[in-house]
Amino acid sequence: MTANHLQSQAQAHDAQGQYQLAIPLWEQLIQVEPEQQDYYWSLGLSLLLNGQAAEAQSTWLMAMLGSDETAAEACQWELLTFLETAAQNQETSGHTDQALQIRQQIQELAPDLALNAIHFLRLRLQTETYQPEDLTPVLESFTNLSPPIDLHLLKFIFAALFQQDACNPHTWTLLNLSLPWIKASGEGDAFTPLILRHVVDLAYVKRQPELAAKFCELGLLIDPNHRGLTSYLPCFYQDSDQYAKGIDAAYRYLHAVTKLADQIDAHKTLMKSLIVTGGHWQESCQVFQDHQQLLTKIIAESPLDLTLLQVSNLFNSYFFAPYFADRPVQNRHMQNQIAQLCYKNTQVNTQKRLNRYQKGHRERLKNRNNAQKLRIGYLSFCLRQHSVGWLARSLFQHHDHDRHEIYLYLITKPDNHEPLQDWYIGQVDKAVKSLDTNALAEAIFDDQIDILMELDSITIDTACSTVMLKPAPIQVTWLGWDASGIPTIDYFIADDYVLPANAQDYYHEKILRLPQSYIACDGFEVGLPTLRREDLGVPAEAIAYYSVQKGYKRHPDTMRLQLEIIKGVPGSYFLIKGSNDTEDMERAFLMLADEVGVERDRLKFLAVDYSEPTHRANMLIADVVLDTYPYNGATTTMETLWMGIPLVTWVGEQFAARNSYTMLINAGVTEGIAHNAREYVEWGIRYGTDPELRHGVNRKLQAARRTAPLWNGRQFARNMEAAYEQMWGDYVAGSEKWEVGSEAEC
Repeated sequence: MTANHLQSQAQAHDAQGQYQLAIPLWEQLIQVEPEQQDYYWSLGLSLLLNGQAAEAQSTWLMAMLGSDETAAEACQWELLTFLETAAQNQETSGHTDQALQIRQQIQELAPDLALNAIHFLRLRLQTETYQPEDLTPVLESFTNLSPPIDLHLLKFIFAALFQQDACNPHTWTLLNLSLPWIKASGEGDAFTPLILRHVVDLAYVKRQPELAAKFCELGLLIDPNHRGLTSYLPCFYQDSDQYAKGIDAAYRYLHAVTKLADQIDAHKTLMKSLIVTGGHWQESCQVFQDHQQLLTKIIAESPLDLTLLQVSNLFNSYFFAPYFADRPVQNRHMQNQIAQLCYKNTQVNTQKRLNRYQKGHRERLKNRNNAQKLRIGYLSFCLRQHSVGWLARSLFQHHDHDRHEIYLYLITKPDNHEPLQDWYIGQVDKAVKSLDTNALAEAIFDDQIDILMELDSITIDTACSTVMLKPAPIQVTWLGWDASGIPTIDYFIADDYVLPANAQDYYHEKILRLPQSYIACDGFEVGLPTLRREDLGVPAEAIAYYSVQKGYKRHPDTMRLQLEIIKGVPGSYFLIKGSNDTEDMERAFLMLADEVGVERDRLKFLAVDYSEPTHRANMLIADVVLDTYPYNGATTTMETLWMGIPLVTWVGEQFAARNSYTMLINAGVTEGIAHNAREYVEWGIRYGTDPELRHGVNRKLQAARRTAPLWNGRQFARNMEAAYEQMWGDYVAGSEKWEVGSEAEC
């Protein structure tokens, strides 16, 4: 048999993947013509693809033995060229796994070959066998790349990396190295949408705002005028406690926009950047005034051509109003008008869907079996390690599944997992995950949900957009914030304390007041403390006042009252916790301390505890907690009362100024409840100077754990379910009247 015939047979076996048959033929050819290096390359390739990598490497090495350095380098280059061609041929034939094997060998033989490293990374991503260490050879060899570079290849790699290894900082390094190629290509607009989706996922799903900000910065180097990246960057800085950068980025965003709706969003972003610091109050107030004027203008104009993004941003444009002043009538009026404008613009684009859902609700009610269980759906982004997630647990845990079917619609990526979120999924009959408004609305409608409870109000735009479509016949807001004012929301859950008696006069939603408390849970997990008084230089016998809130809630008038309390209790200390970047807040507190006459060393600024159980344990360092006004604590108040610490709160008129009031009442405590500034200071000083008062309240709070409505999650669940039954009964009765009216018209 001739060499040509042997070679043809060997190649035919290789082409059919019959490597075990090809191997002896290549070995026979080497015996016939040992000087032909191609045979060694081919034999090694057959061995490699037959799963004999070590034998393949030995075969290739054998071909180079006896060569001088120059000849050996030439042989190696010839081998690499042969393997590169083989890898391309395997991939062209659809044999991705074999191509991956070959490229891995090339990488071992020549780790500096950047293009092979990139293709190896691509194949690993494509076959979903990627490991984070696969990025290392790409980064180490990237500077060796020669132009031109395939931008489609880069785009695929970044899209896959963003999906499979979103939080790896080395992905940022690779994008940074790629910037010159991307910018020089003039095709940056192919990358910025990828980056935008990635940063939103990083910041809000993966909760990595600092890394999101870094990617955002790179995206803006590609396209400095990109609207989405420009608007998100200040938010990412704020959420990662980079406050000075957040303010600068917010001003850049403001200067970059010209349309009224975009100016409103930019003002809101700037306002957040300023107020979150706890130290830019006057500047915040001026921006808020300008913001109100812009909102008044857009309400007067009532445009019906807003984009979906503009509507989404407009939902929560008045979010910060309650932080500035306790003016519920004016604030609710403005919020209701904003929500109405959003709804009108939604109708323009979704009227067919709205009509289909409305018709479906009526038909389903007409054909409903009276014995059918009520289907309760919950919609939220925050049922995770978040205040809403901690506080809603008892309701889900104690739901009566014999009477109700419980569904959950989580605003998150389908593949996202988090322990508390997964716990919620285990409590319900069905759970759906999606970030898409239309998909969520369709799922709610298809599941024939009777009552949809949304938990986020205006804090999450996707929730607003979903309930705006009215996918359930009854829609309710609870827990996450004040009412949204959205016309498609029917009810707002409250109690007799958290809203004043006349609140229905200025709420669009029907206020449904639960017996006792609008909120309850069975308690909180408490860890081990990591904070001791001696670490702070606070004497054991001193009275330690405590306040833990973000800068949003640090109204300077209340800060001054808190310092008046410190001044009124000689030898007391004030422990202040809010964020890791406290420079502006510290400066504001210290300047006020000088004005009030409190020594600066009596103020102690604490770092954030990243574990909630540790945070709660560390609260026990305090004797008294001083609440904020006009925006009270909520979760922090619940935690304070669970830990048995006396609290001083100032009760206002708006929802945000009455949370601590209802929680104290429902914990069986009336001490510490003030109705004006004078009473706030008096209660603070009384707690600091009367140990019997403190200890008596502490004993009350300890006993309340066993008896108070605030800590009876089971009874709260029964109260909420009774509210659902009442809503449903009213809906059925109203629908019957509607049917009678329709027949009369006919």
